[in-house]
Amino acid sequence: MSTSTVLSEVRANVCIITLNRPDKLNSFTEALHRDLRAALDAAEANKAIRAVILTGAGRGFCAGQDLLDAASASTPSAAPQDRLGLYYNPLVRRLAAFPVPVIAAVNGVAAGAGANIALACDVVVAAKSAKFLQAFAKIGLMPDAGGTWTLPRLVGPARARALAMLAEPVDAATAEQWGMIYKAVDDAELMPAAMAIASKFAQSSTPAMLEIRAALAQSETNTLDQQLELERTGQGRLIGGADNLEGVAAFLEKRAAKFCGRT
Repeated sequence: MSTSTVLSEVRANVCIITLNRPDKLNSFTEALHRDLRAALDAAEANKAIRAVILTGAGRGFCAGQDLLDAASASTPSAAPQDRLGLYYNPLVRRLAAFPVPVIAAVNGVAAGAGANIALACDVVVAAKSAKFLQAFAKIGLMPDAGGTWTLPRLVGPARARALAMLAEPVDAATAEQWGMIYKAVDDAELMPAAMAIASKFAQSSTPAMLEIRAALAQSETNTLDQQLELERTGQGRLIGGADNLEGVAAFLEKRAAKFCGRT
């Protein structure tokens, strides 16, 4: 599937979704939001897809909201908070609950909502030339698209406050060092690294990946007792399942497991 603002390509069991407004650093417009939603719909509907890579065309991942598009928005509710309710918040929620793992391959600047959409993905790998910028304060706004929730959990409250209030860029190497992202790689290795991660997800047990995601997300607010119970019930959904039985058999037979895929 391809549109003017979003490109979608399937390689084996991996769907690569590319934001495609390179002349505008892939900043969000209403059209891009709609096209990205359609691309995610198609990936979700294709049961052969076991992982998704989200990246940007050209020299940037995503520069956040296109302010010119916002000024001429066609929707009756064009205020920033309404755009959040219509587009950004549903996108962040969808990435957090997508039925397969999502990898952000950050190939350049990731600013504003663009940075927070990347950080909403399961795994973030970035080119060493990439930068992450909470640009909101520069135009008199606060971080959105989940930024005020994600940042403190990734880098701690002190750094989160500074990044949000000072609107200073963070290079990919520093982002890796701080735990904001998984890995920074040489620019030429970005997509091979993202594909390697996606391929590993595609060969893994998707139900296990989703249980891991859900458990880690809840660990931030759960007590130890709550988390232990969550692990017990989550493991109960996995133990004895087809993937668990295959994994144990493969281990005993000293061969690679062949997991069932999405259920």
